[in-house]
Amino acid sequence: MSFLSRQTVIAALTANALRPPRHQRAGVPSFAAGWLFGETAPQMLALTALDAAAHLTKGRRRGVRAKAGLALAGASALGLAHMVRQSLRAKDCFEDALVEGLGVDDVEQLDEVPTPADLATPWRRLARPFNFADDSVRVISNLPYTEAGRRGHLDIYLPAGEDAIEDAPVLLQVHGGAWSLGAKEHQGRPLMNQMAAKGWVCVAINYRLSPRDAWPAHVVDVKRAIAWVKDNIADYGGDPDYVTITGGSAGGHLAALAALTPGDPDFQPGFEDADTSVQAAVPFYGVYDFAGSTGLSNAIGMRDAFLGPRIMQTTWADSPDVYEAASPILRITPDAPDFFVIHGELDTLVSVDQARLFVAELRRTSKASVVYAELPGAQHAFDVFHSIRSAYAVRAVDRYLTWHWTTWRHGLEADSGVDPEGIEMLDDADRDAG
Repeated sequence: MSFLSRQTVIAALTANALRPPRHQRAGVPSFAAGWLFGETAPQMLALTALDAAAHLTKGRRRGVRAKAGLALAGASALGLAHMVRQSLRAKDCFEDALVEGLGVDDVEQLDEVPTPADLATPWRRLARPFNFADDSVRVISNLPYTEAGRRGHLDIYLPAGEDAIEDAPVLLQVHGGAWSLGAKEHQGRPLMNQMAAKGWVCVAINYRLSPRDAWPAHVVDVKRAIAWVKDNIADYGGDPDYVTITGGSAGGHLAALAALTPGDPDFQPGFEDADTSVQAAVPFYGVYDFAGSTGLSNAIGMRDAFLGPRIMQTTWADSPDVYEAASPILRITPDAPDFFVIHGELDTLVSVDQARLFVAELRRTSKASVVYAELPGAQHAFDVFHSIRSAYAVRAVDRYLTWHWTTWRHGLEADSGVDPEGIEMLDDADRDAG
């Protein structure tokens, strides 16, 4: 591939990552082209500069094609540098969200106050973004929690030391993948490694997928996993009385829905009496409106074009109650657990407006604390591998969960400190554009 061709491709990918098309048909292709590229902006910036430098050293400065290639390289470099700056802004974004949601003195609830070194950008980690090996963590793999074969297996992440742990806080990770693909080994690894290394017990689960299994098999399995944790996690050093849940995309939806529906008999067939409550939920870029109740075109389009034929395997017209029961935004009660909601501003798969409205409803209805971080320039699935944004997200969730665990075990009550009367809702024009 020629220098001009390479720079044309990079320029197109840069433009897509900076300003992805937001209409429904372009959402998936835009995500596919921009997700990996956007989170590796530092690496791509370095490669673009090296490519241009190599081209110049060969004396190829003249000619229309050479000048066009260099112009594209310069434009891409500016765009990529902007994307790096946006990624670095995630640090302040998370800080502002935690202070707004928890109060300015939230660090006083931590066992150790983060040092500047703890908060520094991990540039060395970016050299190997897909390397999840961690000597401080050991994993017990493929424990069955249902009879669904490998879809009913879970992994447990523990501190690697020989010292036995006892009554450790528990984090349950639910993978994403549009309710139809994905596996427990493929998502949430940076966060689970971080928390397990600090003494938490982390549990990553598989669950049944569509189209082989229709809704609500997915959330039923998540509920079974919570019940399994409550019954068995003490054997691995975890505290069954303190369980939190997280997940991204479809996993964010399932985590939020499970957190909001403890003991729902429709989602607990055959184990209706099991305790499936959690103390806190941290959904990443989740889907919160299956029913299209918000009026957002993104939610309605997903409902009719994807969820209905593939996941629910019934239409909204035939079974509106099924869609409504599956919508976290419609299941919020005053007794909802504490939430830390995270979403990317430029998410083309799940509109950020879903997260905004979900958070607004949580703050209006729930008595618990609600923290919301909206990340500038972030696409869907920004936290799957090591990146600048992923590192800041992991640290923010670590800080939030540590705060929450400390607050809970000391018998203190979490308070969001946010005035629900001050929350602005989207007007009808914004919803139609969503």
